[in-house]
Amino acid sequence: MTANDPGRLRPAFVPIRQAIELLATLILLAGLLAASGAHAASRIKDIADFEGVRDNLLVGYGLAVGLNGTGDTLDSAVFTKQSLVGMLERLGINIRDQLAKLGSKNVAAVMVTAVIPPFSRQGTRIDVTVSALGDAKDLRGGTLLVTPLIGADGEVYAVAQGQVATGGFTAQGQAQTVTKGVPTSGRIANGAVVEREVGYDLGTLRAVHVALRNPDFTTARRVAQAINAFLGTPAARMSDPGTIRVTVPQSYAGDVAGLMTDIEQLTVEPDQVARVVIDENSGIIVMGENVRISTIAIAQGNLTIRVTETPQVSQPGPFAQVGETVTVPRTQIEVQEGADRRLAVVETGVTLQELVNSLNALGVGPRDMISILQAIKAAGAMQAELQVM
Repeated sequence: MTANDPGRLRPAFVPIRQAIELLATLILLAGLLAASGAHAASRIKDIADFEGVRDNLLVGYGLAVGLNGTGDTLDSAVFTKQSLVGMLERLGINIRDQLAKLGSKNVAAVMVTAVIPPFSRQGTRIDVTVSALGDAKDLRGGTLLVTPLIGADGEVYAVAQGQVATGGFTAQGQAQTVTKGVPTSGRIANGAVVEREVGYDLGTLRAVHVALRNPDFTTARRVAQAINAFLGTPAARMSDPGTIRVTVPQSYAGDVAGLMTDIEQLTVEPDQVARVVIDENSGIIVMGENVRISTIAIAQGNLTIRVTETPQVSQPGPFAQVGETVTVPRTQIEVQEGADRRLAVVETGVTLQELVNSLNALGVGPRDMISILQAIKAAGAMQAELQVM
């Protein structure tokens, strides 16, 4: 048998190829297992916030000019007229004797809102949102004049000005009007300049407070344990279900920002309360992983009566000497008693998936499932919190 004979080469190459494929499969499975294990844990920065590191809300009142006849009606929007008169007076123009003739529709009173991020420095630019306050129809093409933005303490922290960009429009004719989006609200990208900084010195802190977004005793304890394991000292202590107090260790003295950076990268597995959330308006049901149901029998059936009216028109044939056109009523009544619905027994300690499968086997829709879940909770068979929105 020659060297080119496939019968001689097959026994040598087939086991090698199978070994390579098996090795690739094992590597893939190992990667999937590692990914699933890592997915169960979350970074502290994704489940908690640091006390003092927060946004601040700003608000201001201003005027948008340059509108194409879609601004406020000055006769009805008194605040717009007064603001326009005050602005012109500050610029050296007195029109108080001509208020009756003031009828421009190119001006609109607007509310300006913005969020100043933590540790924003002077000169930093932030986005602002502009919303009509009067009866303006469209802010497209308008220009916001200089508007001070104040915080909750009444101090001015930023000044906004710029071209308003809206995401909607209105097209109107004599018989029809088409509106897309909200043309009375828009944004100005980088439209405000920070003038005052919100003072907060991290370097002087002796303790850092970590605030959980979903307070929970178990999660707070796990966060404290993860921080202590990383620092090698019992510096973290759970104050309450939503707060962990971390004493700044000597190795991080003067470098609190570095301590926060290291802490927020630690991973923990957050715990959650067994909860069922129901939104009756939209029919949405959200169930947690740890929801358990005791032994219970469920039956669901509906009595549906459907009455359909399909009137028909009866008229005589063409060129008939007698007869008249009349409307003949036609009524169809259908009664469904839900006879195909049966009683289902749900065993004790069933999981969420088993409960959903049992209800789906009964042909239960979202609306009926809401009523069933409320009845199960009322019967005391649901070991979970039921929250109705």
